[in-house]
Amino acid sequence: MLNWDDPLAEGKPQPPQTPPPEPKVEHKGDATSGDEFAYEIPAEPTPAEPIAMRAPSDIPEQTNAAQMSGGVNPVKAEDKKVVNGMADINQLAPFKYPWAWEYFLNANKNHWTPLDINMAQDVHDFHHKLTLEERHVYTNVLSYLTTSDIMAMRNIGLAVMEKMSAPELQIYQARQVYEESLHTWTYQHCIETLGLDQGEVYNRYRVVPEINAKIQIANRRLNSVMRPDIDLNDRDELHNFLMSYIFFAGIFEGCWFYNGFSPIFALQRRGLMKGTAEQLQYIMRDEVMHASFGLRVARQIMREENIQPDPKAMREMWDECEAAEEGYARYLLRDPILGYSAEDHVNQFRFIANRRANKLSLEEPFPGAENALPWLDEQANMRKEKNFFETRVTEYQVGGGLTW
Repeated sequence: MLNWDDPLAEGKPQPPQTPPPEPKVEHKGDATSGDEFAYEIPAEPTPAEPIAMRAPSDIPEQTNAAQMSGGVNPVKAEDKKVVNGMADINQLAPFKYPWAWEYFLNANKNHWTPLDINMAQDVHDFHHKLTLEERHVYTNVLSYLTTSDIMAMRNIGLAVMEKMSAPELQIYQARQVYEESLHTWTYQHCIETLGLDQGEVYNRYRVVPEINAKIQIANRRLNSVMRPDIDLNDRDELHNFLMSYIFFAGIFEGCWFYNGFSPIFALQRRGLMKGTAEQLQYIMRDEVMHASFGLRVARQIMREENIQPDPKAMREMWDECEAAEEGYARYLLRDPILGYSAEDHVNQFRFIANRRANKLSLEEPFPGAENALPWLDEQANMRKEKNFFETRVTEYQVGGGLTW
């Protein structure tokens, strides 16, 4: 079963503590089959000396056309950094962050497309079994998620990747960009298969204030780090980048996406919309990796750059995001559906937010929050007794028969 806090490591969420040292990867299993990975933790490395304090002779040479003609110094792993690094961004190895490469290898094991999943029963369920309130929940969940995944794609692809100065980080993030595109395709496939009004569904994030409020928060964070003149050697700019990174990894994907999926999983538990829920289970596996990777990168930046999120800024971010999530929940579930309510939705946000804060060794924003949906952790995982490729053959066939 996937660990919500770190899909490549064993153990339960730990209480706040000093950010741990970087681990040395020791492969112990197959994450896609439900097994987990364990790590041997070495001693904390000596923090890199700030570039501004180093002698010119200590700064690794940059690769350029002039140097190529006369030879350059070899790349050393210790010269790599998450941001503001001085090593050659075009040279993958030697790794400084082998865990990032491990994320990339495991992400490729969760390969699928929405066309692999049978949606025939969902069409019948939506038009003949769902109540008016349940259809309201379903269509608005898809409306919010499809816009959000496009924003997640833009954040990683346009605002984050080009600032990473170690290629092993960029390579996983390139896979993440693809996965966000795949998720957007999945929501589009559901909307189109059910015959919903695409123009109406896709415009809800613009005309429904409760959905738009969440999108505008994300837009503000995204725009603040997409500026071409951003300089991460400036401490204020670096802090803003860190806050944006924590927002997208810890809240946008780490909290809001989980709550975005859970109403559909609530329908699945009652035997409804099972095709859509199965697709969201595959998406959930991707998002577990995205959130875990992002929080790990944020910890690495905090360690390497000797910087911490401002507690007041963090408190304001948590409060703003909680208020937006509560407004969204009240709109989505103005009339509770069987087995799921707005109170469940908001309480689960608070519970997961504490888990994300723990991963960053930050103060829990909502002390005492309880797990409102104890079934979600298991529900979000692919069932082990179900063979994906056998399912594709036995549940439905593509086309009417063989063509010789």
